[in-house]
Amino acid sequence: MGRPTDNPKDIVLKVYFDKETAEKLEECIEELEVSKSEVVRRGIHKVHDDLKKK
Repeated sequence: MGRPTDNPKDIVLKVYFDKETAEKLEECIEELEVSKSEVVRRGIHKVHDDLKKK
């Protein structure tokens, strides 16, 4: 079941996107060469970091 890790990704999240958001996600995936999950994780961390700056 995948490689051993100290930070297992065992929580599943289902989301609905409009077409524009889905296209932006695809652009991010292609440009960054990462998975959809990784783009979402990075986005969550960025938003969270921005909250801490307020």
